[in-house]
Amino acid sequence: MTHEFIDIINESLLAKKRNLKSVLASVVALDGSSYRRPGVRMLIDENGGMVGAVSGGCVEKEILRQSASVFKTGQAKMMTYDGRYRLGCEGVLYILIEPIQFSDVFLDMFYKCIDERYSFEIISYLNKKEGVFDGIGSFVKFDNSAVFPISEEKENLSKSESLSVFKQTMPPRFKLIIIGGEHDAVQLCKYASLTGWEVSIITGPLEPKSLQNFPGAKTFYAVSPEEMNVSKIDNQTAVVLMTHNFATDLRYLVALKETNPVYIGLLGPSRRREDLLNQFLEYTPEISDIFLDAIHGPAGINIGAETPQEIAISIVSEILALVRNQNPMSLSKKSGRIHAQE
Repeated sequence: MTHEFIDIINESLLAKKRNLKSVLASVVALDGSSYRRPGVRMLIDENGGMVGAVSGGCVEKEILRQSASVFKTGQAKMMTYDGRYRLGCEGVLYILIEPIQFSDVFLDMFYKCIDERYSFEIISYLNKKEGVFDGIGSFVKFDNSAVFPISEEKENLSKSESLSVFKQTMPPRFKLIIIGGEHDAVQLCKYASLTGWEVSIITGPLEPKSLQNFPGAKTFYAVSPEEMNVSKIDNQTAVVLMTHNFATDLRYLVALKETNPVYIGLLGPSRRREDLLNQFLEYTPEISDIFLDAIHGPAGINIGAETPQEIAISIVSEILALVRNQNPMSLSKKSGRIHAQE
């Protein structure tokens, strides 16, 4: 959800440039089940523009209606939405709606946090009743313990014992590094970007490509394996090797040996993977089991993918299943809840 919050911050700044006020709507509690869980958010500007979503679409209309009083008074409020009678989701949503306005100091720290790939925390004080209550509102807390309110007008964290607290840790935005620049890399870039991931493209130094060739990518580097910057590859990063050249894939894999990505995908059949790993181990005999366990080849899950677009869906699905600790299966075969209960 980190990418959604980044989008909300960016859009709130654009609204401010247009002299439009904005409010933030956050699902902060849930009784029963719903389309999405607590921690989802959306931004509404005073012209009715909306960014983000907290449901499949029905709840947003009611939030838009309820936000009118927040724009008028500048006071945060709680609303509830009973989906048992309107959505069939068997749940009641508790939604905090509050003005959103950030200081320049916050924005500097926020974007530095995102760029340096640090986690941060969002803390919301709430009442599971409808109305306006003293002390309700949200704050952003960074690793250095600096705390900033969602609205500049709110100064301190609430200490009211009558309020409930919802805390959410926001990890670094998930990142996909695609090493390769062919047509299948373009498709994987598109689908990963749609998923909300930060996508970085790496090609060889002589390939005639640029960032414009990869819709959705944030960065592009034309560098050799030995020149590749691996300093920001962490456990919120996946890497897919797709240069379609065995020797080049091997060189890039060796360049990754000191990193700890959560996933490394290899294209091609199992025999190619085994040959690649055998040669990789000759170059890096002391490599850790943790690194080797992160390697997946052939990349993707078995959905019968044939086209570059379908293969991209297969790879994105495998990465998602891995980072969410899920065993891919048809939801119609799953017993119990769709989402794990928190």
